[in-house]
Amino acid sequence: MSKLVTGIGGFFFRSSQPKELGLWYEKHFGINTMQSGEVWKQEHGPTVFMPFKADTTYFGTSQQFMINFRVSDLDELLTRLEAEGVRIDENRMDDSIGKFAWVYDPEGNKIELWQPADES
Repeated sequence: MSKLVTGIGGFFFRSSQPKELGLWYEKHFGINTMQSGEVWKQEHGPTVFMPFKADTTYFGTSQQFMINFRVSDLDELLTRLEAEGVRIDENRMDDSIGKFAWVYDPEGNKIELWQPADES
């Protein structure tokens, strides 16, 4: 059977200041919002789709979702984000599937950053 769903075509969420938050994501992560007139084109790669238990503490208890961004150089991105004043979680994780870190957007949403392990 061929796959009928081929990827995520959009990610939509509520914000108290959608224009400003969209510009924040564009500035810090290079993700174009529809405000710019261009859609974000991501690179081919793995995407995890996984529901968590309602009482998970893995991300903010007031969040309905947590986005995970694949990154090419976690350390470089964290250095840039820190210089730009982005709130960065002190926790880090390094395991067989890659390196992880977490940051927060201006509305307090926790964002996971993942540098996949080298597959070679």
